[in-house]
Amino acid sequence: MRLRHIEVFHAIMQAGTISGAAQLLHISQPAVTKVLQHCELQLGMPLFDRVRGKLYPTPEAQRLFVEIDKLNRDLVSIRRLAANLRAGESESLRLMATPALGVTVIPAAMTHWARAFPRSRCHLSTHHTREIVSALLLGEADLALSLHDPRHPGIKTEVLAAGELMALCPLSSPEAQGDGPLPLADIESELIAMAEDDPLGQMLHHAGEALGQHLDSRITVQTYQLARSLVEAGVGMTVVDPFTAAAADRSRVRVRPLAPTMSVQLYLLTSASAPLAQAARRLVAYLRDAARSNLDSLS
Repeated sequence: MRLRHIEVFHAIMQAGTISGAAQLLHISQPAVTKVLQHCELQLGMPLFDRVRGKLYPTPEAQRLFVEIDKLNRDLVSIRRLAANLRAGESESLRLMATPALGVTVIPAAMTHWARAFPRSRCHLSTHHTREIVSALLLGEADLALSLHDPRHPGIKTEVLAAGELMALCPLSSPEAQGDGPLPLADIESELIAMAEDDPLGQMLHHAGEALGQHLDSRITVQTYQLARSLVEAGVGMTVVDPFTAAAADRSRVRVRPLAPTMSVQLYLLTSASAPLAQAARRLVAYLRDAARSNLDSLS
């Protein structure tokens, strides 16, 4: 039986007549009759007995209807899902981000997305990039944000925004007194550094080595937010991504770009084998706008 046969047979069984089935399917009575005749011809047996113009299902038709009714319910669900997908509703997304981006870029983006897709769901979590890559490859996340390109063959990357490393300096520090970019050679205050395996921390370290300057620190942290909080408390200065810098308390911290300039990209990470659905693509647009708004606040 073809799908059209199944639809017409199910409609006749529900309505009890050819005319009733035609109304259910929004087609003509001759069209229903033609499809039914073709179905019976292919099956090699009648599905209805015709008695004085009325249709009576055969025992074989009754048995077929039990299974076809299950299939019809599945078809209705498929049509409903297709309509929801077209409207971008009733989707469930899993978004991951590194901790800094989870508290800077995501909140503003989710405000717009939640209003645009009131029936969609989103599970948010923060992890470091290596855990994010593993989750994407295992199908445990749909999309993610990171400041590091993992350069993995199974991961597709897209740059959503670009900025530069920024120095956060307590207002009482000598670094907060100057104007314009802060030369690495002018850093005098206690430097709160990132862990050795942090990509941005490594970038700063290599820049210092290129200038013949050893940027040593007694305090190392795992997250940019903690580094920012320590600066706001007056413990020392730090160098962080522009999104973390944009969220700094300006009543306690002076934000300055570095010299030489060190660029930072915000990457969208997705599985190379799993294209994004409509609601996810709209979320990406909101994430891009939120990231650029963060960067604009630094200028």
